[in-house]
Amino acid sequence: MERHNAGASTSVMDAIEMRPVHTRQEALHISNKKAPSIGGHSLANSIRSSHSKTSYASDRNETLPSPTTASADEVELWNKPGINLYRTFATFWSFLIMGANDATYGAIIPYLEEYYKLSYIVVSLIFLSPFVGYVGAALLNNAIHMKFGQRGVAFMAPLCHLLAYVVICVHPPYPVLVVVFILAGFGNGLEDSAWNAWIGAMANANEVLGFLHAFYGLGATIAPLVATTMMTKGGLPWYTWYYIMVGAAVIELAVSVHAFWGASGKVYRDAHPRTSDQNGSRLSEAVLRMPAARVVWLCALFLLGYVGIEVALGGWIVVFMIRVRHGAAFASGMTATGFWLGITVGRVVLGFVTPRIGEKLAIAIYLPVALALQLIFWLVPQFYVSAVAVALQGFFLGPLFPAAVVACTKLLPKHLHVSGIGFAAAFGGSGGAIFPFAVGAIAQHAGVQVLQPIIVALLAVIWMLWMGLPRIGKKKD
Repeated sequence: MERHNAGASTSVMDAIEMRPVHTRQEALHISNKKAPSIGGHSLANSIRSSHSKTSYASDRNETLPSPTTASADEVELWNKPGINLYRTFATFWSFLIMGANDATYGAIIPYLEEYYKLSYIVVSLIFLSPFVGYVGAALLNNAIHMKFGQRGVAFMAPLCHLLAYVVICVHPPYPVLVVVFILAGFGNGLEDSAWNAWIGAMANANEVLGFLHAFYGLGATIAPLVATTMMTKGGLPWYTWYYIMVGAAVIELAVSVHAFWGASGKVYRDAHPRTSDQNGSRLSEAVLRMPAARVVWLCALFLLGYVGIEVALGGWIVVFMIRVRHGAAFASGMTATGFWLGITVGRVVLGFVTPRIGEKLAIAIYLPVALALQLIFWLVPQFYVSAVAVALQGFFLGPLFPAAVVACTKLLPKHLHVSGIGFAAAFGGSGGAIFPFAVGAIAQHAGVQVLQPIIVALLAVIWMLWMGLPRIGKKKD
C-alpha cells in the first residue's frame, strides 16, 4: 500500500512540474547560470533545431511569458563580468568613429562644393546616401545577431568603415563618393543598433549610455575641429582628413573583433531566449505586434526626428554661420565644434540627472529648453549669440538618444531588445540622412536660413511623440 501511495504521489508531482523541468534541463545541457529555471526549448522547436542546425530558426520559445522583474544577478554591469570592461571600451571607440564620421559631413561641405563644383542639392546627397545603409542595418541587425552574434557586428561594421574611408582617400568621382557613404552608413547603423541594445540592458544604463554617446559627441567635436584646421590653416585637400579615419578604422576592426570574438550567435541565442508565444521573426514581433509595436515605432520616429535635428544642425551650421551670420570660415567651423561639445558634455552630466527624475519627465523638460534656445539662435541675428545658443542647445539635446534607448529597455521584454531597439536606433539614425538632405534641397531655392524653422518644427514634433509613450516603469527582462 505504501508503494502504491508513493507511486501516486510521484505521478502527481510529475504532472505538475518537477519532471518536465528537470528533464528539459538535462536534455538541453543547460550550463548558463542566467537561464531561467522554468524555461527551455519547446518540443516543436527542439525537433526543428535538430533538422536545421545551420539556421537561426533554432530561436526558441519559452513556455511562460516574460517575467516583469529580474533578479539583480541577471543584470550585467559595464565591468562585470570582466570581459565587459574591454568590450565597453571597444564600443566607446566605435562611437567615437561614428561621431567623427557624421560630423565630418558638415565640415567638408564648403570644400566639396568647390572641389566638385556642386550645388546645394547635389552636395546634400552625401547626407542622403547613408540612409540606404541605415535602412539595411535596421532590417538585417536581428538576423546578424541570431546567426553570428555580436561577433558578426564587431567584424562587419568596422570593415564597412575601413573600406569606405580607403575609397574616399583617393578622392573618386562624386557619384562614387555618394555610394561609399552608403557603406559607412551601414556600418554606423549596425553599431548603433547593437551597442545601444547591449548597454541599454545593463545596470546604470543611463550613465553608461551617457558615456557611450559622449564618445560619439567627442568624435563629432574633434572631427570638424581637426578637419577645418587642416583645410583652412594647413591648406590641405579635404580628403586628407580621411587618412586619419582609415587609421582609426583599422584600430576599430582589430579591437572590436578581439573583444567580441567569444560573443557568437549561439551565445546570443542562449542569453536571449524568446519569452513569448509568438512564432517567426523577432523583428516582425517587435514592429508589427502590439503592444511592442507601439513602443518601437514611437521611439523609432522620435529618434528619426532627434538624429535629424542633431546632424542637420551639426552639418549645416558652418554654412549657415558663413552665409547668414557672415562669420569667418574658421570661426564658423568652431561653432560646429561648440555644438558637438555641448552634446558631449550634456550626455555625461545629464546622464546622471535623467535617471533620478525619470526618463519621461527629464526629456519632457529638456526639449522645451532646447526649443527656447533654438528660437534665440534663429531670432537674434548676432554671431556670438548664435554660437552660444547652439552650444547650450547641444547640451540639452545630448541625453535624448540615451534616454530613449533606456525607455525601450524598460518597456520591451528582453528578447525584443536587439530587434526592437536595434530597429529604432537604425531607423532613427536614418534621420541623419533624410533631414540634412531636405535642408539642402530646400536651401537650394530658399537659402540656408530655412535650417531654423525646420529645426523648430522637428523639436515640437518629437516632444509630442515622446509624450505619447506609455508610462515607464521597471525594466522587463
